[in-house]
Amino acid sequence: MKKLLIIGYVWPEPNSSAAGSRMMQLIHFFHGQRYQITFASPAQQTEHMVDLNALNITIANINLNCTSFDEFITDLQPDTVMFDRFMMEEQFGWRVSEHCPDALRILDTEDLFCLRNARHQSYKQKRAITDEDLLISDMAKREVASIFRSDISLMISSVEVALLQRLFKVDASLIHYCPFMLSDAQLTQENPSFKQRNDFMVIGNFRHAPNWDAVLWLKQQIWPLIRKQLPDAKLNVYGAYPPPKATDLHDEKSGFLVKGWVDDAVLAMQTAKVCLAPLRFGAGIKGKLAEAMYCATPAVTSDIGAESMQTELAWPGAIANEPQTIADAAVKLYQDEQAWQVASDLGQQNGQLMYQQERILVQLADCLLKLAANLEQHRQQNFIGSMLNHHHHKSTQYMAQWIDVKTQLKDLVEGPEGE
Repeated sequence: MKKLLIIGYVWPEPNSSAAGSRMMQLIHFFHGQRYQITFASPAQQTEHMVDLNALNITIANINLNCTSFDEFITDLQPDTVMFDRFMMEEQFGWRVSEHCPDALRILDTEDLFCLRNARHQSYKQKRAITDEDLLISDMAKREVASIFRSDISLMISSVEVALLQRLFKVDASLIHYCPFMLSDAQLTQENPSFKQRNDFMVIGNFRHAPNWDAVLWLKQQIWPLIRKQLPDAKLNVYGAYPPPKATDLHDEKSGFLVKGWVDDAVLAMQTAKVCLAPLRFGAGIKGKLAEAMYCATPAVTSDIGAESMQTELAWPGAIANEPQTIADAAVKLYQDEQAWQVASDLGQQNGQLMYQQERILVQLADCLLKLAANLEQHRQQNFIGSMLNHHHHKSTQYMAQWIDVKTQLKDLVEGPEGE
């Protein structure tokens, strides 16, 4: 049986974030390919993490800058290693290369951190993002280097695929477009009707800066404009890890209800009449909007929110970027049953065109099969990746070894508990 090692930036929380859902989709894919899976992470385990043991997945806690990982991966000898975000490839990639040189190395980006960060910075500076913002970005240099060093990078957004090829000259052979994967059961499920639904909703992990900004924008500017037209309307604000500054926004009088964690996000989406996602910066594609599609819930979002999620069909709701136009579109969908029904029907139609699971899984399996069969030639043709692996991994190796020796000396002098 083939072995897969996933090195996770965090433990997967599919009910907390789109990244967690995406990771579980990939895990189910590899299960279907009959891989024996080990999930390892240096992060602290959390109350919302999925029970991987119940899925017959071995879990392992690993340490940063520690030779214990060398022993761990030497014993495991995986056929494939998947890094969850570029920081994990930076930290562990050289160790994988050294101890399992024949393992296929996959980078799952989730979204481009450098793009999300550059958009955030330009938003705070009240200006449009430019190519130069990315070309001078230290984060972009790190992230794109990680993409070059990997055998293949899974990209969730077609816009980001095009950006990597245009701006950073990443060869198409190093990138595989792999968006969300939705089952036929999800894409054809029965959903409540217009008359069976109530309230607006917004959902998103509060630790994700674009989500917190969207909630603040709703509270301060957009929701008052909606309530002016719909005095009795309510907005349910859902999301994992709400900080006190978020729960302090809760206001029964104005119908702005901060509910935080929700046990069943799909049910919350199905019973809402309209989903609001006014995102002013960010990257990747949005799990909440894919969920709205298969729950047939019309969504009002921004250009950033809808990025890489549109087909030749109309958007299933409305795309707007100013408070008044967002509010007007939301009110129309909430009140006008005919407009709501058109948008609702478009949701599942768009989802079927973009995220049909079987088609995406076949393409991914074919990509990995061809890579594994021609791995040596693939690496030879990626000279930039070979060069970066040589230089970067050496510098990372020496830094990690220095930290490891420093820790060992500290333990010798003070004792392992600092006694």
